[in-house]
Amino acid sequence: MSSESKTKPGNFFEDFSVGQEIVHATPRTVTEGEVGMYTALFGSRFAITSSDPFAVDAGLDSAPVDSMLAFHIVFGKTVPDISLNAIANLGYANGYFGVPVYPGDTLSTTSTVIGVKENRDGKTGVVYVRSVGVNQVGDLVLDYVRWVMVRKRDVDVPAPAVVVPALSESVPVTELFVPFRIEPGLYDTGLSGSPFLWDDYTVGEKIDHVDGMTIEEAEHMLAARLFQNTARVHFNQHVEAEGRFGRRIVYGGYIISLARALSFNGLANALSIAAINGGRHTAPTFAGDTIYAWSEVIDRMEIPERSDVGALRIRTVATKDRACSDFPYQLEGGAYEPCVVLDFDYTVLMPRRL
Repeated sequence: MSSESKTKPGNFFEDFSVGQEIVHATPRTVTEGEVGMYTALFGSRFAITSSDPFAVDAGLDSAPVDSMLAFHIVFGKTVPDISLNAIANLGYANGYFGVPVYPGDTLSTTSTVIGVKENRDGKTGVVYVRSVGVNQVGDLVLDYVRWVMVRKRDVDVPAPAVVVPALSESVPVTELFVPFRIEPGLYDTGLSGSPFLWDDYTVGEKIDHVDGMTIEEAEHMLAARLFQNTARVHFNQHVEAEGRFGRRIVYGGYIISLARALSFNGLANALSIAAINGGRHTAPTFAGDTIYAWSEVIDRMEIPERSDVGALRIRTVATKDRACSDFPYQLEGGAYEPCVVLDFDYTVLMPRRL
């Protein structure tokens, strides 16, 4: 009888090598129930993902799922292979959103290791991966890079050659996928929740999104299970009681979704996220923390050959237990203020005045 283990401990730092390709289990069919659960968890109010007739008027077949719900499903597939033994998910870059995702679509993910760097302590290392999510017919849904700090299984294993990938500062506007087509007179700002369109925003403008949302223990645990995110730091209190913080930390993507939902108050006409230019989880978040957010317009870009939709490059900063009326961000020297938990640079699509 074979003594080979039937279980998988997950990959440790020394298991990764540059060029390694990973096909992630398991494909996931998106359901209407998940859309409802996403709304229940984050309170997202964007009209384009809430109303079929509104979405049809914007040139879609029906209401797509929120960009971040698609992100979570694609991301969640990678966790058992990439970050099961992670200490922290550190950042994102070079993210391209493709075709909209609708209930009934089936998503699957593959990843390629594009960089490795052992940390000075010799106990952990940073792994860079490019992950690609596609739907059931092979259409691109999401293509992005993230880097994660992973434990070593054996501290005596020699460090690999350092490879840190070159990452662009932002996704060019010419490479954005734009699924919307808005005809004159069809976009109703009364129904969308704001009269402000692409033309009304200026570079350097800062927006306090005003509202705050407190995270309950059951909510972030439910989200981790919904997105099939099996990283131990999020769901195993028995283990994490002996860890760095003595408790489970909230999945970083949860904070991005909260910030996106909060940004409705000020960016209600941001139809979707088209690109992730960069992002960092700057401090851990725990159940009981209250999340606030503010945003800055980094750039306002015309989309070639399009007069109906434009792009805004946005930096959204999320804080815990501190309102954002004074736009908390960084201290002198570049360190983040202790309340800041997320610095997220992304590009949204927004209707223009016709």
